[in-house]
Amino acid sequence: MSVTVPQPVAPMIPRSLFNSDHEAFRDTVRRFFETEIAPHHEKWEEQQHIDRNLWNKAGELGLLCATMPEQYGGAGVDRLYSMIMMEEQARVGDSASGFSLHSDIVANYINNFGTEEQKMNWLPKMATGEAVGAIAMTEPGTGSDLQGIRTTAVADGDDYIVNGSKIFITNGYLCDVAVVAVKTGDIGGGAQSVSLLIMEANRPGFTKGKPLKKVGMRGQDTCELFFDNVRVPKSNLLGMEGMGFIMLMKELAWERMMIAIICASGAEFALATTVDYVKQRKVFGKTVSSYQNTRFKLAEMRSEVQIARVFVDRCMEQVLKNELSVEAACAAKYWVSDLLSKVVDECVQLHGGYGYMMEYPIARAYIDTRANRIYGGTNEIMKELISRSI
Repeated sequence: MSVTVPQPVAPMIPRSLFNSDHEAFRDTVRRFFETEIAPHHEKWEEQQHIDRNLWNKAGELGLLCATMPEQYGGAGVDRLYSMIMMEEQARVGDSASGFSLHSDIVANYINNFGTEEQKMNWLPKMATGEAVGAIAMTEPGTGSDLQGIRTTAVADGDDYIVNGSKIFITNGYLCDVAVVAVKTGDIGGGAQSVSLLIMEANRPGFTKGKPLKKVGMRGQDTCELFFDNVRVPKSNLLGMEGMGFIMLMKELAWERMMIAIICASGAEFALATTVDYVKQRKVFGKTVSSYQNTRFKLAEMRSEVQIARVFVDRCMEQVLKNELSVEAACAAKYWVSDLLSKVVDECVQLHGGYGYMMEYPIARAYIDTRANRIYGGTNEIMKELISRSI
């Protein structure tokens, strides 16, 4: 079974990022999301996570960790393949799967900072879907301020003893492994005492809370993680002790860019869905699309969505050259996520009362897309970081 997804409104400025290999990959990704994910969205929301076997199916199709080197189970391809995964996820309104976080955040930390043994142990399993990865940074008392984390890892011989908790952890409920931000050494210190540990979910003392009841994104397995005297070997340390904050900062630009990619495609999806609706819906004997107000609103949204698309694509060119600045990533994250909320709100209005009914994709988008302005660093933090460079 597959779902019918409206074609995006034709771009005013053609895209030039992708070649034929990219588009062949897109066809595979599109079929997967249309047949395996989108038709079952209500089920995912009821159980608050996707089925575990979908990770294995995605792995079999080569959709997980594609950018990882071939010797670790990946395909060694560029990040445009990751971009395609995110765009196709947003195109069907999927807010349940956590494939991109697994492949493009967790795997990146292990590949970029891990030892050969760590990479050989985890990346092939993540590429096949045998192991689901999570990143555990946020705590109940600390959000964007990572220096303030309180989870500790106290040295004890060849091990660390970890105590603390994390919250809002995507893939947390199904995860087999997590990259956990902890305080080591001088645990009262700031950024210089932050370290990263690779932690297996089956270690004694590592427990998971029930999936959190969120306003939107209810099909995603977001939960709390608890560590009660969890014994972790020092060989699981990622990089060097006290270097965790620097490693996190190196990856944050790409993580924020990922949000911008998803939001740009999400805005295109919302606009396409609404164009289809207003062309069919009649009010006072005329289609909603025939009214000047509707046409002007659609023109405004098409223009702004196109502006977002051009900026995001230009940022991706910088990503491929390893030249994307922190400021550009912050600008993309905050502006495009703000735009997505604005576009979705306008689209709900054009749907009228049906825009508030959950069987319509735009209603789900209304509650699912709001979180983009919060995670990855709130948009207020993005503006603060941009302002420091002025």
